[in-house]
Amino acid sequence: MKDALTIHRALLGWEAVHEIVRLPVALAHADELPKALGLPADRCLVTCVYSCDGRRPRRPFLAGAIVPAGERPPLDAVRRTVGAETVRPAHADVVNAVTEYAAGLVCPLLLPDDMPLLIDQRVVRGLPADDVVYTATGEASTALGIRGRTLYALCQAKPADLSPSPSRTARDPRHPVA
Repeated sequence: MKDALTIHRALLGWEAVHEIVRLPVALAHADELPKALGLPADRCLVTCVYSCDGRRPRRPFLAGAIVPAGERPPLDAVRRTVGAETVRPAHADVVNAVTEYAAGLVCPLLLPDDMPLLIDQRVVRGLPADDVVYTATGEASTALGIRGRTLYALCQAKPADLSPSPSRTARDPRHPVA
């Protein structure tokens, strides 16, 4: 399984300024980062993983979406953006096996090359480029602190309108929002 040390080594190799933060409490899910760090949710990012069925050819694949903690992207927005026929939250065992991160604590870095990754365009536009954001590391006791623009450049996520709206928000019942 990938962990904070794996991420740290990769970031050193990329010469990216970052910090691995020891958390005062263990997390069950990345949605708990704001409370653990005492920060607003928009400074803490969660990588949600979805099981998708392709249109042509009809093949299953995983896709990721980076959103502020406590939010889930509308499934329809993910479906349209990745060109899938169907989208649903991926099962924990699949997330663990494919990403090599603990489900619920997925970091947006070092994901499989064939896994499309989206980022909520509000994250890209909303924070000043030098502001630090925090994300999970695959471990319950640590978080990654990194400049937003650096994370965005390294993960190569595609910006998309993933903002929730009352009429189209889909929450994963397995991961309640704190």
